[in-house]
Amino acid sequence: MTVLPAGGPALPAITGKLLSFDPANIVPAEEDGSVEVLPRGDISSLQLAKLPGGLLTKPTLVWKVMADQAGEHRAQVSYQTDNLTWRADYSAVIAADERAVDLSAWVSIVNESGASYPDAKLKLVAGDVQRVKKPEMRQEVSDSSLFANDKEKKATGFVEKSFFEYHLYTLGRTTSLPDRSTKQVELFTPRTDVPVTKTYVYYGSLIDLGDGDNIYQDPSLGTQSNKKVDVYLTLKNSEANHLGIPLPAGRLRAYKIDPADGHKEFIGEDVIRHTPKDEEVLIRLGSAFDIVGERRQTAFHVDDNGHSMTETFEITLRNHKPQAVKVLVKENLFRAVNWEITECGEKWEKQDHRTIHIPLEVPADGEKKLSYTVKYTW
Repeated sequence: MTVLPAGGPALPAITGKLLSFDPANIVPAEEDGSVEVLPRGDISSLQLAKLPGGLLTKPTLVWKVMADQAGEHRAQVSYQTDNLTWRADYSAVIAADERAVDLSAWVSIVNESGASYPDAKLKLVAGDVQRVKKPEMRQEVSDSSLFANDKEKKATGFVEKSFFEYHLYTLGRTTSLPDRSTKQVELFTPRTDVPVTKTYVYYGSLIDLGDGDNIYQDPSLGTQSNKKVDVYLTLKNSEANHLGIPLPAGRLRAYKIDPADGHKEFIGEDVIRHTPKDEEVLIRLGSAFDIVGERRQTAFHVDDNGHSMTETFEITLRNHKPQAVKVLVKENLFRAVNWEITECGEKWEKQDHRTIHIPLEVPADGEKKLSYTVKYTW
């Protein structure tokens, strides 16, 4: 064995017997019998006079097989490798009237396993598969009739079927997955004119105390105001809307075409969850530039009996657009589990045990104010 120092030809090489090595150090015994510990960072290369028996220079799996008869035997071997993952990527181009999108989807396969797989048969399991060690990246897919009306793509693209409590996608052709590469394969044929609804949501509170049963009597808690009004797109994953496809979790990027030059412009992205057919997909794109919200506490009182308190908030929405907009106001009633709305200037809807929604219409280039009072008891 000859060790060449990292300092270049000016430093002498060390020749001897390799006793030990690890990721940090190499331990050679020199020809005069002396032993030295060399940091790996001080070594430019290691040269062996011959390859020792049993030393493997590339990633290799070795099995020992016991058989009743000698000779060749066909065997099917399965093993699990890490760092071979996939994700779903969606692209949605919103129409000029913002009432529909053209939706396409791709599977991105990432191979960082240390090995290449030429002409591989590809299957993808879609769903929340329990893993002891969560993979670095995992996503999913679904729908059995994906290419039922396209014979050519049925032979070459993905075919889906239910598999246990998940969905299994099988690629109808082989594909090569080189090491350290990312490959994209179309998941389903693009769907056009998928109806969507644009929704503005104002969540004025900057605090979320979860679902505990504590009593919060600090009057300043939860009074900080968020001014941003979020923008969402909602679509129904149904056959009537040109979908009806179980959609795997993944990243969705949204675009809109600028009529001035015909170019697609990026308008936001979100991560969608696994969505079975006939369920809704909710996509948060960002915050509206021309709509501003304000939330302030106008009254707070703990009753003398020590078992109730009341709180009043005023919410103001200002719309700087040339057209009226509808904004959904979301309020989280966190101070106690038992509550009732004693006063509210607008119609409200209970969403769960601590959340109410109040739909408002804000006039063009104008503002809308709302005041409500909640009473907590315990």
